[in-house]
Amino acid sequence: MAYDNYRYGTGLSNVGSYQVSGKPFLSGGIAVTTSGRTKVAFPAVTSWIMVSSSGMVSIAMSDNGVGMDGASNYFSLNTADAAGIVPLNLKCTELYFSASAAVTVDVIAGLTGIDIERIDYPVAISPSGSNWSGSAGIG
Repeated sequence: MAYDNYRYGTGLSNVGSYQVSGKPFLSGGIAVTTSGRTKVAFPAVTSWIMVSSSGMVSIAMSDNGVGMDGASNYFSLNTADAAGIVPLNLKCTELYFSASAAVTVDVIAGLTGIDIERIDYPVAISPSGSNWSGSAGIG
């Protein structure tokens, strides 16, 4: 029996996609201001992420989780005085930043060969769309 909507390809549980070296993604000097959220969208699902900042910044996986409007699904980071940054082994497609003072953020990630559309295919993983937005612990 054929499925009209079936699309062959790698998915989120494809082990080989995480065992090989990631395709590099670099974005530096991202301005995070006090006026709202700053979004970084990745062109593919990540295997790992590293973030550095010039000051204290809140980081979330969804727009709702970044610490605005009472949400608390974020973590805070200040690598300005740190000796190094640690890679986070996360599969995601977006990061959101906010800060109480203007800072700059640098992001480096290893991308898999998994399209971001695979997060919602064949069934939506999250209640409200990509990157697990609306899921418990994400916001």
